[in-house]
Amino acid sequence: HDVFAVIFNSHHNKGMGAYNIYCDESCHLENDGKDVMVLGAVWCPQDSKQTIFKEIRAIKKKHGLAKNFEVKWTKVSPAKVDFYKDLVRYFFENDNLHFRAVVAINRNKLNHKAFNQDHDTWYYKMFFLMLRVIFAPENTYRIFLDIKDTCSADKVNQLHKVLCNDKWDFNREAIQTVQAISSREVELIQLADLLIGALSYTNRNEKSSQGKLQLIDYIRKLGGCSLTKTTLEKEEKFNTFVWDPQEIN
Repeated sequence: HDVFAVIFNSHHNKGMGAYNIYCDESCHLENDGKDVMVLGAVWCPQDSKQTIFKEIRAIKKKHGLAKNFEVKWTKVSPAKVDFYKDLVRYFFENDNLHFRAVVAINRNKLNHKAFNQDHDTWYYKMFFLMLRVIFAPENTYRIFLDIKDTCSADKVNQLHKVLCNDKWDFNREAIQTVQAISSREVELIQLADLLIGALSYTNRNEKSSQGKLQLIDYIRKLGGCSLTKTTLEKEEKFNTFVWDPQEIN
């Protein structure tokens, strides 16, 4: 079925509310040579974001890091693994924080021609697939993307259009904004980078960093998840969908 025809339903949200969704992506370029793409989002109630930012900065301070230290998967090392474990534990213990990701595997098997699409169209479909289980019609959302070289105004506008295109949000009352911001200033985009990094590393079966492998084991232990399998769609904390092009050929 056409992914755009999916009717948004609510598994996560109880009652009306305003939410912020912080998105990041890994290995999303068409010719980057990577066989796994991960799109992910950390989301929380708008009225809890300032407290969350403050508490994450306190974790940085506890470990002797500057409050503007940028959390990144690529920075995970044995020397900093205790800091990153504390951050992961904070995520799992905070009821206001949730994570959802789509892991697109076997990208070398993509056949855009068969589906009358180009890479960008497929990318937007994947982004929609990632976000759709977060959305509930009674809530409002503001979506933030990390500014990258590829994150042009056109891309942001197109994504907003695609997300509102399901005939239920013509006036953009539900998905109020989609905007690109710098991850250096936003702890929750950094947290999304960390969690999708773990998914990407695991699904590419990389083994080169002991620090990263320790953190992956810790995420598996706290989340009770494999990182390589699709979770139940109603999973509220660490929700993953593994997408394989073979399934729809």
